[in-house]
Amino acid sequence: MTKAHALIVDDEADIRELLEITLSRMGLRTHGASTVAEARQLLGEHQFDLCFTDMRLPDGDGIAILQHIQREQPGLPVAVITAYGNAQGAVESLKAGAFDFVSKPVDLQALRKLVDAALKLRNPAAEPAPDDGGLLGQAPGIDDLRAMIERLARSQAPVHIAGESGTGKELVARLIHSRSPRSAAPFVPVNCGAIPSELMESEFFGHLRGSFTGASRDKIGLFQAAEGGTLFLDEVGDLPLHMQVKMLRALQERAVRPVGGETEIPVNVRVISATHKDLGKLLAQGSFRQDLYYRLNVIEIRTPPLREHAEDIPLLAQAILAKLARANGLPATPELTGEALRRLQAYSFPGNVRELENVLERAVTLSDGKRIAAGELQLRGDAAAIGGGPPAVQVPAPGAAAPGEPAKTGAAFEDQMEEIERRAIREALEKARYNKTKAAALLGMSFRSLRYRIKKLGIE
Repeated sequence: MTKAHALIVDDEADIRELLEITLSRMGLRTHGASTVAEARQLLGEHQFDLCFTDMRLPDGDGIAILQHIQREQPGLPVAVITAYGNAQGAVESLKAGAFDFVSKPVDLQALRKLVDAALKLRNPAAEPAPDDGGLLGQAPGIDDLRAMIERLARSQAPVHIAGESGTGKELVARLIHSRSPRSAAPFVPVNCGAIPSELMESEFFGHLRGSFTGASRDKIGLFQAAEGGTLFLDEVGDLPLHMQVKMLRALQERAVRPVGGETEIPVNVRVISATHKDLGKLLAQGSFRQDLYYRLNVIEIRTPPLREHAEDIPLLAQAILAKLARANGLPATPELTGEALRRLQAYSFPGNVRELENVLERAVTLSDGKRIAAGELQLRGDAAAIGGGPPAVQVPAPGAAAPGEPAKTGAAFEDQMEEIERRAIREALEKARYNKTKAAALLGMSFRSLRYRIKKLGIE
């Protein structure tokens, strides 16, 4: 491979010289410029693989160079050099399309990592074309989402994924990571709402032995575990305020201080966050810090709810049924009848793709394993019984509340469904005096299906 070629734009000669020496030692050729005009001239005369530009220049700013490169050489990664503590300048450059930013004084170790990541983008044509990664669909909204994922994969900017529960926010985060220069490093997902408040600092930043009662050994935090890769903060809206302050510092300084530690440890991590909540409302209520919001939400991407691309339901259903057939050892993928497919496309799916998966898993269990009729879907509001007449014990439709219980949606959907099924199966077993064949008849399902559900739900 020929030597990579870097353009360095800065009106401070010592900064240019430092970058040129460092990059030369890494095996790169360099050209330097002190103004926007000089930079544009060099960009017209040479083919570069990477560009560093200061934000403030005598005849303009780094954003002008960035915009010029995006018009003329859109594949060229640009890293913006910002003054120490100028977080707003860094955020603005990332929003404008910068690959990453470097703070003065320049940290040489961080600089080398940035260069390595940028140069991995040099020859994308030599890489195999990526598959859909599980993001199925042909609707315009899904095509737009794929295009945004490919664009964001070439950046190091923080991304916030907004969308309802069950729309595939973690899948999108994984796809951004897998297509990025960080793909060989870890992808570390964490549900911010699942960590007890008193353990958050230790979980995110690690701790030293003896720093608190029970700390019998040193422990690295999630930021260090994701070194070189991506940290996915799911349900970031659940972070308590005291932790938001510490998170903001870690993101701004790109360093963490373990509990009990005296010095900060540099970390090289890209942060992708997500939530089904409205962060704007949390901001207005004062339960989410504005400065952290702008640091995380440099670029926002939205996952569309299933009702907005119902035309993709046949494709999604086919893929889900094929997966269920493999998991259940069925000889062939079950087929949906025409009426069943129409019912699926007419249903609003408040639980989105996750609810579709649960509905089809249930239908496969209740069917003969070959064809799935509309009644076997048991969609919310369905009164149709399975098989020829109303069963003596009818399992409530997915998402429907049991008598006397309030309805639930969203994150509690799967737990609620399993509890409803568990209760109905136990009632049928008691009525049949634990004769599974009779209990299966009461429920309107086959003996094989009942045995599978009993094992899956852990019913004694």
